[in-house]
Amino acid sequence: MEQQGSDIIENRYKNFIKTVCETGIVYALQNHEGFATSASALYENEQGKPVDILCFWAEGARAKSCTINHWSNYQITEIALVDFIENWGVGMENDGIIAGIAFDQKMFGYEAKPLDLILALVDEIKATKKELQLQKFENLADLEEQAKIANG
Repeated sequence: MEQQGSDIIENRYKNFIKTVCETGIVYALQNHEGFATSASALYENEQGKPVDILCFWAEGARAKSCTINHWSNYQITEIALVDFIENWGVGMENDGIIAGIAFDQKMFGYEAKPLDLILALVDEIKATKKELQLQKFENLADLEEQAKIANG
């Protein structure tokens, strides 16, 4: 049963990568206090506490389905893929935050390290030969190289 759940979560992650690269849009939930967050089930900080997660979806409808319980007062917001990669991904890495991908109503989803997520997005963009107008990097190869260096 555990394996089946992890397969579902892994497939959601792969679908997220594919879909956001096709549409150029990432969805998040936001209210007046900020963006929807959760606590990692996989990663801990130096104090042994769960690392914070910022949650993202590839489809607005899936994000909307999570506006229940403690996220009931959140609204869907769209983030351009370029902004997501250059600002959000790099920012999460700098802040020690994990990306929560395609979480469901039970708070199960894929936990991705930001640089791993950026590199997965770069791989999909290259595979589909999609054009991406980056603002902070010379080109996709520059972004990929810098992310790999930073990722160790």
